[in-house]
Amino acid sequence: MPTVRQVVDALDARYPRSWAESWDRVGLVLGEFEHAVSRILCVVDCVPETADEALAVGADLIVAHHPLLLKPVSSLAPDTFKGRIAHRLIRAEVALYTAHTNADVANPGVSDALAARLGLTGLRPLAPAEGAAAGEGRGAGRIGELAGPLTLRDLAAFVAARLPATSAGVRAAGDPGRVIRTVAVCGGAGDSFLPDAARAGVDAYLCADLRHHPAGEHLANDGPALLDAAHWATERPWLDEVAAWLRAQFPVEVVVSDLDTDPWTVHSASAPQSASAQKEIHS
Repeated sequence: MPTVRQVVDALDARYPRSWAESWDRVGLVLGEFEHAVSRILCVVDCVPETADEALAVGADLIVAHHPLLLKPVSSLAPDTFKGRIAHRLIRAEVALYTAHTNADVANPGVSDALAARLGLTGLRPLAPAEGAAAGEGRGAGRIGELAGPLTLRDLAAFVAARLPATSAGVRAAGDPGRVIRTVAVCGGAGDSFLPDAARAGVDAYLCADLRHHPAGEHLANDGPALLDAAHWATERPWLDEVAAWLRAQFPVEVVVSDLDTDPWTVHSASAPQSASAQKEIHS
């Protein structure tokens, strides 16, 4: 069996820490380097539920996408959210490793896995990487071609069917009948790349966490149609890709978590109302 150090070294080679954004916190978070690894759990979020899952499946190492300790903390006391998780994993001798923005820009990376779920071809970066990660097709997001044209309405339904199900589902902005052939995708929050999608001239852009004003201004400037999915759902496909790679590298069992860690758990569509009914409600 490999050690934690050997698995970490392999992950660091595939997702160099120098590729991460300066504000990011990636790499080994906790764990003993010389402990043996026989089972790995891949998760999007290291939260109490996925920590419980790691213990339930007997994992020796968690590979997570989102950092547990992204922002500085002054304490890991066991009565804090992050402290409870850290203490639970340390007591159970479960190591924790994070690949975040360094996995986002990798080729293949998080957005490649998202693009593959939609069958996009001819992939290229939405925002080519600069600095240490520059070159070899690396960068944030991906642009590709659909297998065939779809209206925006049909594309939203297609995306909802191909991504992991969440309560939030998929929402779209733009003309429902607009014909879509080229799509830009970005795993996770993506409104910072709205200008890149507009410059690329794609027909639609899919990401998570789109905000009201940036989305409205983007559409008012004749930008691509928008599709907004749950953050977890856009990054969950990467777990399958990294898990397959880990299995090919080491004689270990790799489990992929399907626990939906999206915080939104209820969705209720608004019922159409007549103008008179709306007037009565607001009177």
